[in-house]
Amino acid sequence: MKLLLIEDEPELASSIAEYLTAQGYGCERAATYRQAVDKIEGHAYDCILLDLMLPDGSGLRLLEELKAQGKSDGVIIISANGSLDDKIRGLQIGADDYLTKPFHLAELAARVHSLIRRRQFGAANQVRQHEVELDLLAKTVRVHGQPLALTKTEYDLLLYLLGNKNRVISKSTLAEHLSGDWADLLDSHDFVYAHIKNLKKKLQAAGCRPYLKTLYGTGYKWES
Repeated sequence: MKLLLIEDEPELASSIAEYLTAQGYGCERAATYRQAVDKIEGHAYDCILLDLMLPDGSGLRLLEELKAQGKSDGVIIISANGSLDDKIRGLQIGADDYLTKPFHLAELAARVHSLIRRRQFGAANQVRQHEVELDLLAKTVRVHGQPLALTKTEYDLLLYLLGNKNRVISKSTLAEHLSGDWADLLDSHDFVYAHIKNLKKKLQAAGCRPYLKTLYGTGYKWES
């Protein structure tokens, strides 16, 4: 799961990014309004953590820009400004949640998890696709009731495909999801093919039917 943290306080931003990375999220950062706009225009995120008080612009204006572009990224406002008017305004514009500083990092992580789960899987902690079952809290996979050992990247890939089942996902989209900003710097996205190949091999060996399809020249699709 890929997050964007928009926060101008270096210490707080580092603490949040370090904690969420340890929780298994890919966490990109922006410290200014301009940096945030560039990130949002070029990438899609599972969740955006948005500070309202930025040195060169308003977080509420950034939220308006996000919605004007028709982006569907989930948004949690994190701000020291806990006024009721700002909370209501942010939620009216399209934020999914609001957390007032200071907060415990564990609570922030729980809010992020809840938002992503709600948006992609209807608030379920268990995701099942016939014989395949994912536990979103434990981050484990079972096939026919038996544990399946996946790498973190393979798990993220499987979760993303299940969250977008029956949709064709391009190789470049998967590369960006798995690598974030680094995807633009890579000479090729062949590493996506390698991860897809390994995931298919493990699922097949566990007795899983071939839901994961390769559409040559187009991308990949998980058929339900």
